Amino acid sequence: MAAALPPALHNPAPALHSPAPHLHARPAAMSLRFSANVSWLFAELPGLPARLEAASRCGFAAAELGWPEGCPAPALRRAAQRAGLRLVLLNAPPGDRERGELGLGAVPGRQDAFRQGLAAAVQYGREVGCSRIHLMAGRVPEGADRAAVAGEMEATFIENLRYAADLLAQEDMVGLVEPINSRITDPRYFLNTPQQAVAILEKVGRPNLKLQLDIFHCQIMDGNLSRNLETYLPLIGHIQIAQVPGRHEPDSPGELNFPYIFELLESLGYTGYVGCEYTPKGDTVEGLGWLRSYWESRGLQPGGTNKATE
Repeated sequence: MAAALPPALHNPAPALHSPAPHLHARPAAMSLRFSANVSWLFAELPGLPARLEAASRCGFAAAELGWPEGCPAPALRRAAQRAGLRLVLLNAPPGDRERGELGLGAVPGRQDAFRQGLAAAVQYGREVGCSRIHLMAGRVPEGADRAAVAGEMEATFIENLRYAADLLAQEDMVGLVEPINSRITDPRYFLNTPQQAVAILEKVGRPNLKLQLDIFHCQIMDGNLSRNLETYLPLIGHIQIAQVPGRHEPDSPGELNFPYIFELLESLGYTGYVGCEYTPKGDTVEGLGWLRSYWESRGLQPGGTNKATE
């Protein structure tokens, strides 16, 4: 049974969705908006600007990325403008990679570094016009028992998220927290289930903090995707997709029925972006047949525009 949605985060939350209605073809106006994660897609091309150009040529109207180390904001902004892409998601800096850090939000003793990274992400986001920042929780310390440190890490995360939410609100930005599975991807990642993430968001109590739900991670940790999407939809600020278990294209062999998932999201009225965060099995462009089929099935041009309005 799915966990119940927590109380509102300051403002009354929308009512919980009842089980999805009968799924059927949706009008073009209700179709999903896809974002190319250029930290994952088009890896055959050198540098983020070239990947943005490639994403645009494939019909994407939006892009997202991890922390763009080595790519100055003005260069990325110019590349996105040339490509006609909107940048919709940016990761905050992960911390010290040489020390094995993957985010600092819940790491005790690293609060100052978290705040410095947040400031850098806010400045970068402001310069490139990106209003959503992924605030990574980080890893359980090497050799530590997860249960023994859980309370301290959660308290640290709540403190840092409240600080982040207040800073982001000044810039009209949204902070996102993403559960990452600890069964395949990262056994030490602190935030690993939607239920844990939602419970923390409820304790933080800031309306500009949302859930970033990667369906790949959710399926591995909890499954029950239909009910989880219905239950947590009011708190979801961004969705990402990849097939399970290979983390390849949605139409690659695996556990997930993405045509059904796409119709479910449409029927629930999801209006955010769906980020394509997967490792292509081969050439990125050749692997986008699933997206071209989606657009065609909805009577859309590449990029999601209605053919009737062209």
